[in-house]
Amino acid sequence: MPVQLNHTIVAARDPHASATFLAEILGLPAPVRFGPFEVVTLENGVSLDYAHSRTDITPQHYAFLISEAEFDEVLARVKARGLPIYAEPTGQGAGEINRHWGGRGFYFPDPNGHWLEVITRPYGSEG
Repeated sequence: MPVQLNHTIVAARDPHASATFLAEILGLPAPVRFGPFEVVTLENGVSLDYAHSRTDITPQHYAFLISEAEFDEVLARVKARGLPIYAEPTGQGAGEINRHWGGRGFYFPDPNGHWLEVITRPYGSEG
């Protein structure tokens, strides 16, 4: 069997609220409780398992490959919540999207300070 990512644990102050936030923004099914985790499963079977953190949270980066049609829907949901977006991970291009590799993408923060990114083309792909 080829090596595949199965899941990763995401630190959160409120796992249910954070997992629900991601699921709603990306248009995914509601999170499912599994032991101490709130689990959001992506279309490729990989899950993000939100766990309560009692310590400071070190921001991480999570990137999601989505279709062009989904991009417009995600962008609309992010804007409806009044969240800031950025074209670059450095915070440059506030309020803008990028067009890397012939696709579209942007970055935005989640409730715990993690940086979420949506892209319509994989990094390094040709447009």
